[in-house]
Amino acid sequence: MTGSVDTAARALLVCPRDRASLIGEGPILACGQGHRYPVVSGIPVLLRDDVPETLWVHRRSLARAWEHVEGKATDHFFLDTLGITEDVRNKLREARGDSGTVDPVVSHLLVATNGRLYRPLIGCISRYPIPELPMRPGTGRLLDIGCGWGRWCLAAAEKGYDVIGVDPSLGAALTAKRVAAELGVKASFVVADARYLPFVDGSFPRVFSYSVLQHFGAENVDQSLAEVRRVLEPGGSSCIQMANSLGIRSLLVQAGRGFRDATRFEVRYWRPRSLLRWFNRRIGPTRMLADGFFGLGVRPSDRDLLPLHYRMIVDASSLLCRASRRFPALARAADSLFLHSEKLASA
Repeated sequence: MTGSVDTAARALLVCPRDRASLIGEGPILACGQGHRYPVVSGIPVLLRDDVPETLWVHRRSLARAWEHVEGKATDHFFLDTLGITEDVRNKLREARGDSGTVDPVVSHLLVATNGRLYRPLIGCISRYPIPELPMRPGTGRLLDIGCGWGRWCLAAAEKGYDVIGVDPSLGAALTAKRVAAELGVKASFVVADARYLPFVDGSFPRVFSYSVLQHFGAENVDQSLAEVRRVLEPGGSSCIQMANSLGIRSLLVQAGRGFRDATRFEVRYWRPRSLLRWFNRRIGPTRMLADGFFGLGVRPSDRDLLPLHYRMIVDASSLLCRASRRFPALARAADSLFLHSEKLASA
């Protein structure tokens, strides 16, 4: 079923090419310039087909969405639009009939979305690993860029926000919608590109993004930050995670690949001073806080799910994060950083 687009998102949507208004034409949204976009199970797929992709799921998601509209889709989970290996995809095909407590797509996406510490939990996780949003409780809209299966959307909803999540993967967005419905959480989802956000200017008081821009090259990061600023309302704020080139494990990873430039969707590492200058210039006044030490994606809220030796890493990371609040210079040694930026009300 195509379904109607969620009302919360519908009023904010524009064409990602020319930012013109979109009107519905059955299972298709179109702008006055003739640009057309498919809708799958109420999720608009607002991806451009005329720009280079940041991740290969982009073009496949768009192709599979059109197949769905044309009645040619055979896999309504759209597994081949998920950013996982073919081996994991085959395991997921076998597990789709499982009646476990966690959606099987989430269970098999864990490493891709949450990081290496979650590898032992693939296919056997006992609950949804919902993190703690590093923003104060609030109201109003929050945009989650690169939402994956929706974990940060769920976290934001818990803090009172009206959440819209975007991701270039159709399969991930459909999973996020499925999980939100299962947990009784109200959230909207759109398949979109961080560099071409399909929303009207100034439509969000809050923007969040985790483990997304760290995979982009400089040009794509710069373009995405400009889009964050555009969709933020004056006085709005963003919280974006990036990888620190000076972190302990970050240095080991960089050394392991000979300090060469990253390719494809590999993590890019940036110096803290460069990040601060960049975010200040592109969005507005920015402060930097430590997100985690000894790796990327270390979440204390998931401590109970992890094996004992990984819990020790989580505990050490949490201790250092707390210490960095008192001694801010310590954050410059964190592997993962949060950049909190504000778009000035006069902007």
